[in-house]
Amino acid sequence: MFAHARVWVLGAGSMGVGIAQLAAQAGHEVCLYDAKPQALERALAAITADLEGAVSRGKLQPERRGEILGRIRPTAQLEAGKGSGIVVEAIIEDLGAKQELLRQVEPLIDGNALLLSNTSSLSITAIAAALARPQRVAGWHFFNPAVRMKLVEIIPGVQTDSAVIDDLCALSRAWGKTAVIAPNVPGFIVNRVARPYYAEAWRLLAERAAPAPAIDALMRQAGGFALGPFELMDLIGHDVNLAVTESVFRATGFDPRYAPALLQQELVRAGHLGRKSGRGLYRYGTDGAKPACLTVVPAPEIPKVRHAAAPGLLGPLLKRLHDAGVAVEPDAALPDETLAVGHSRIAVTDGRTVAHRAAAESQPGLILLDFALDFANASLLGATATSTAVADRDAFAAALAAAGVGLVELTDVAGLVVMRIVSTLVNEAADLASWNTVSAADIDLAMQLGTSYPRGPLAWGQWLGAARVHTVLRHLAEHYGDARYRIAPRLSASRWNGAALDA
Repeated sequence: MFAHARVWVLGAGSMGVGIAQLAAQAGHEVCLYDAKPQALERALAAITADLEGAVSRGKLQPERRGEILGRIRPTAQLEAGKGSGIVVEAIIEDLGAKQELLRQVEPLIDGNALLLSNTSSLSITAIAAALARPQRVAGWHFFNPAVRMKLVEIIPGVQTDSAVIDDLCALSRAWGKTAVIAPNVPGFIVNRVARPYYAEAWRLLAERAAPAPAIDALMRQAGGFALGPFELMDLIGHDVNLAVTESVFRATGFDPRYAPALLQQELVRAGHLGRKSGRGLYRYGTDGAKPACLTVVPAPEIPKVRHAAAPGLLGPLLKRLHDAGVAVEPDAALPDETLAVGHSRIAVTDGRTVAHRAAAESQPGLILLDFALDFANASLLGATATSTAVADRDAFAAALAAAGVGLVELTDVAGLVVMRIVSTLVNEAADLASWNTVSAADIDLAMQLGTSYPRGPLAWGQWLGAARVHTVLRHLAEHYGDARYRIAPRLSASRWNGAALDA
């Protein structure tokens, strides 16, 4: 029904531009509206540049470029969109502004037209409440850049007609997108589940766990993420990222789990918005070389590494050390999933600080190793050590260096970096699944396509084991006394009854 309908895009910002180009590429006539003529000029320039780049790379025929551009009609006159069959609102994240604009548009379109919002976090029901035909309203949330990102979230409001959702699923497929039906909750799927990726990074930075370049490097090289959290926020724009956080915070009744970080608020106040302003956590431009991630200086001699009979997560790392020529030998006295160098034991973090765990286990020489997605291939690992284990940590760094792995010194913070962020992502996904009908498969698919996560968080939690993630979160909650680490009912159930997290 809507395969050939004219598309009316409201707003010529980065998202509106991408949606307009996407619609034109799918064969639709497009009316691109913005009240600011200069925004329309920038929009056409951006679309033209993108299409020319595709032509130069051999991805698009020159005649197709002209056809696509010819379908887009920029206008600063609202009435120019009259009679359009599909309306996509992509203006600022302000409920009142969105309602007011859609109120003006609604009388100009047919009663069967689709009224869609690209909001990233606002309630679709609230947006629709201001309109005469709320049953025709739905969320159609694209991800930046809309032309390339495969995911789109479809969000029904309380009054949305089911036929609208069916039509949106068909349109999404026709536009080359993979659609997931997201619940109408703060942040939907992607922006909700992703909050800990940013929130925990800010807290780790505030605790001086490590400098921002080290946290970013660990999340990439050990965690397997495409970008570290600070790199990603610099790319998104701190004003945009903060606005989403604040929206989710308000919509959840000021749940402390989603509280905005003071450090990010200060960056926005200072105008340090990221790449678009030339400065965020990092500087950009001719003098914008990113600070290096410093690693532990290895000891001059490579030590012998002893290992438990059941090395657990550390098995692939142990094999890697052996293959690199490091002397390894079993030690029956070691607990499962531990290694040893000199007088110090090496264990994967369980969410406690090294000081706490060393005291609890009567092990004064203790090195806690951060988690890695793939210990067989990670090029960087993080660790913290008790004061008596520093020399052995440096010796262990020498063993790792022989296998091509750098070691980052972390301050003694609970949960370290990768384990803490991954565990909170798993928990957030489990929390979303606990209270809503959204499937585990859709959550994981959305996070992989919408944020390029290396694994869906629920599948990741299943692989790590619900018991391990539950333990890490319990230790974080005990250490901080903070509700942000409360355990999701689905995760708790999986921990105790063995049900699959990702089923």
